[in-house]
Amino acid sequence: MPKLYKDFESNVTVLFSYKTYLIFLFASLAVSIGLQLLLPFPWGLGAALAIFIAFPMLLRKRYMGRMKGYGDSGSGGGFFGMNSGGTGIRYVCLVCSHKHKGGTCPRCGSKTQRADF
Repeated sequence: MPKLYKDFESNVTVLFSYKTYLIFLFASLAVSIGLQLLLPFPWGLGAALAIFIAFPMLLRKRYMGRMKGYGDSGSGGGFFGMNSGGTGIRYVCLVCSHKHKGGTCPRCGSKTQRADF
């Protein structure tokens, strides 16, 4: 296997463990069934649905936090901006190959550029 695939596979295994997810899933199921047995009908059902929805959301937030970039951190990350590192989009001038942030090249004034992520 290529080295890149092995690195990706090990990172995914560290970030997301199905065993942990199943433990959380069954724990939330057990707690929701227990609440339905203890509380009367409308309150037990509402609490069970809230817990059954809240546990996976908290777990997802925890995993996305490990990936650096969930919510208000503003540092890129997540699934689509994994390597951006929060630097934003930089542009490369096609005329003089100067890297810059603005719309026109500060070195030569050209507007022809490409995005460099």
